[in-house]
Amino acid sequence: MAAGLLLAGWSRPASAQEQKIDFNDRYRFPLSIGVEYQTLTPLRTYNGDYTIFELSADVRYPLPRWPVLQGFLRGGMLRFDSMDPVFPEKWDHSHWFGAVGLGYSNRFVKNFELGAELAAGFSEAVFPNVVDTGAVGSPNLIFSAGGKISLDPSYSLSIDIRPSLKYLLSLSPLKDFNGLLFGLGFALNYRFGEDPDSAQSLIRSLRFSEVSVPPAFGAMQSHYVKNPIGQVVLTNTEKQPVRDLEVSFYQAGFMDSPTQSLAVPELAAGQSVTVPLLASFNQAVFTTEGVTPLTGEVIVTYRLRDRPAEQRQSVSYDLYDKKAITWDDDRKVGAFITPADSAIRNYASFVRQLFKDSTQPLYNEPLQVAMQLFSALAEIGLLYQADPSSPFTRAQGDAKLVDSVSLPRDTLKTIAGDCDDLTVLFCSLLESVGVETAFITVPGHIYAALNTKVAAAGYRELHPDRAMTLALDGELWVPVEITLIGTGDFPEAWRRGMELWNAFAGQERRLYRTREAQALFRPVGLRESDLGLQYGNRANIARGFARDLDKLAGLLVKDSADKARRSGDKLDYNRLGMAYVRFGKYEEAEAAFGRALQIDPGYLAARVNLGNVAFARKNYAQALKSYQGVQEALAKRGGQGKSLAQLVLLNMSKAYHELENYPEAQKYYARAAELDPERAREFTYLAQVGASGTERAAAAGRSRGVSFVEEEEQ
Repeated sequence: MAAGLLLAGWSRPASAQEQKIDFNDRYRFPLSIGVEYQTLTPLRTYNGDYTIFELSADVRYPLPRWPVLQGFLRGGMLRFDSMDPVFPEKWDHSHWFGAVGLGYSNRFVKNFELGAELAAGFSEAVFPNVVDTGAVGSPNLIFSAGGKISLDPSYSLSIDIRPSLKYLLSLSPLKDFNGLLFGLGFALNYRFGEDPDSAQSLIRSLRFSEVSVPPAFGAMQSHYVKNPIGQVVLTNTEKQPVRDLEVSFYQAGFMDSPTQSLAVPELAAGQSVTVPLLASFNQAVFTTEGVTPLTGEVIVTYRLRDRPAEQRQSVSYDLYDKKAITWDDDRKVGAFITPADSAIRNYASFVRQLFKDSTQPLYNEPLQVAMQLFSALAEIGLLYQADPSSPFTRAQGDAKLVDSVSLPRDTLKTIAGDCDDLTVLFCSLLESVGVETAFITVPGHIYAALNTKVAAAGYRELHPDRAMTLALDGELWVPVEITLIGTGDFPEAWRRGMELWNAFAGQERRLYRTREAQALFRPVGLRESDLGLQYGNRANIARGFARDLDKLAGLLVKDSADKARRSGDKLDYNRLGMAYVRFGKYEEAEAAFGRALQIDPGYLAARVNLGNVAFARKNYAQALKSYQGVQEALAKRGGQGKSLAQLVLLNMSKAYHELENYPEAQKYYARAAELDPERAREFTYLAQVGASGTERAAAAGRSRGVSFVEEEEQ
């Protein structure tokens, strides 16, 4: 009855066109898999009543020349459940069988088939309860013949009603279940292949031309997400428009899904469109070595006369590994600067921890960090070594030549590299600790630079010679000729960096900010791993940094001292004292501030700075005494010196905070906030009464930088 309902619902008179179609050939499929459930009834009397059913699965293979003939393999279970009320489980058993067969299936209309099949096989019947000693097995031969009525709601899906006859022949003395059985079952089949009636197989409205993907580079992975890896030209060959056109690019093995490149609402008849192909590669692009030939696919979906269609076009290209680069755009270097790499972070963290107590709080921190890393890299033996296969001097001048840039982690392992390798390593380390960097290119060379964050007018905070810094957007940058690591010191590398910059004035010299370059060429993504690096001798690293810092200190202090001696002016002696303080030379600083007070005993800037020296030496009581003296002097002047008054109040609050006299710290902070709330907001921790140990520790770090006075407010 069920079959009748299905036929009544689906059958219809065949059209003249359908009568001419060989449906078996048109809807042939390469392979199918199916599952079947049958209930069976024996055609002879057993030793009692049984419920019998079969569960099976099969694989069918239509013969290429005669698709109506289908060989198949079938396997499954034939179950006998006894209904005996006395011994209900004794004769229960299961046949585990396999069979081979040949079927005939004729599709006489699009949605229906009739067929028959023959099969023979072998089974092993397992009787678990027939004897007390355990399960008993019985081998059998199985023969079957059957028919089928198939409903095909789609190309891939077929639903069968299958009547059959089976014959069991035992090969053991247990012959009780020999004989014929009649079965009726249902089967569900899935057929592989492409539906010839699908829109994808019928419509070919677009012509592909100028499909090109030049060599791709693993390091540019993120760049290709928003910038083309190649292009294709599509032309509508129909006499009517195609709509909802979407173009994607897919590379098997290197993408998780196709990357959409373009969506066009409508492409008119005869119209062409040039499509830039985007590519969202996954992490697999970083696992290749050398050059890997690939074949990708351009996938286009669209609608024609409201019917969906899909076309695909293969395109071959080469994928270079993560070290490869061409110098058509120097900003590509940004992709190789990897501050997020765990190996880089760990190494930079080691260096920063080494100098956490010896970094001078009043001298420029980014510059000191650069010197510390320079010294650390020299200690592990890092050296400049030109690339013998494609030196930068040759690669930079040929935009098509494929060069290689080692990733920073690899350069740390090999402790040698070309100018580009050393530049990306140094920039990566600085960026990993928050120091903004840039890379400078001049003909035949590339080297690093760092942002000191010092305002352009404050060059004397870094170096007495204005010409030793680069002013960029109101801030001072320091160039570093990184190839001098291991052969020169940091001041020499700084000087050489400026010489190179000046030598190519008016020529092809460029400074690229790393973070701006990485907005276009994002860094290579790397899995976290421990490289097992040897970080070098701590004492040697510290000595190298101290040597370089002393050399810079000598330049700054000498310049200030010469100026003070020539002028004899209190302002210059005050500045000399501040120069000494920046490098922790407190005795010399006290002498310079004292000389300023000898020249003018009422010079409050020098008195504040003397208090600050006491604070830096952790003599907070002496610092408070100096600040209180300045307070009294300011009170005598009336309303003058508001800015200086607030600075002194804040410094007093910091001193009380260090003495753990939090009520007094809060009181002086409140008075400072009354004078200028905006300026005081940075030091709100001073208002915390009875701060916890953790809060006090954090505050101590902030309190190291009491405010010095360079020039007294008039």
